[in-house]
Amino acid sequence: MQPDTFLDRIGRFLARRLVQESSGYEPYTPSDPETLRRTLEPGDILLIEGNQRISAAIKYLTQSTWSHSALYVGDALPDPDDGTERRRLIEVNLGEGCVAVPLSKYRTYNTRICRASGLTPEDREQVVRFMIERLGLKYDLKNIFDMLRYFMPAPPVPVRWRRRMIAFGSGDPTRAICSSMIAEAYGQIRYPILPEITRAPGRASAESSYSRSEILHIRHHSLYTPRDFDLSPYFRIVKPTLEYGFDYRSVTWAEAADKAAD
Repeated sequence: MQPDTFLDRIGRFLARRLVQESSGYEPYTPSDPETLRRTLEPGDILLIEGNQRISAAIKYLTQSTWSHSALYVGDALPDPDDGTERRRLIEVNLGEGCVAVPLSKYRTYNTRICRASGLTPEDREQVVRFMIERLGLKYDLKNIFDMLRYFMPAPPVPVRWRRRMIAFGSGDPTRAICSSMIAEAYGQIRYPILPEITRAPGRASAESSYSRSEILHIRHHSLYTPRDFDLSPYFRIVKPTLEYGFDYRSVTWAEAADKAAD
């Protein structure tokens, strides 16, 4: 076991500060863990609107609501011996590394389900197994410069440079806050995330030179962010409220309730 260095201590201190939750966060549509469990399928990606200090920086730099992502593995992990809730999500957290957490962790957050279209059972199992095999993976936090940038929630840089700020350094803290591990899991089965760069008829293309440059940059460095799964044309957005027979005629509006009370 390597000795604890000064940079190790500084790194852990910065990580603790960055994952502190902000006060006053209120979700628009909080998630119900039971409804999520019934809707999610193994291999689904759950996007989360986080409320940590680092979340504000990621949302600003990526121009997105989503600052965090986790992969749903269903019942692939055993029930805990202490009788607590089964861990059905695998995620990567700054300071913790790759961990498994229960769905209830995000009961008070805005979330979105992204589902790979047409995924075969064999490939779904491979994606889940890839994440499970990396449980316990730790990240080196000695590169404090990789973390210091996230203490500026709104750095004064042009929009086209903001994703590059996430790529800056490309050390372990960068990989710990990005969605690169989930992207890597899907890369193992050759599943696309962002559109292919082509102008062939009938295939997805990036029309602007900036878009093509951005896609090349992401591919080259494997620095996917939560937003990329949301924007991907190959992932379907699944909304739990619509999966179980939503009927707009059954909605009780405030004025109708007031009239009934009178």
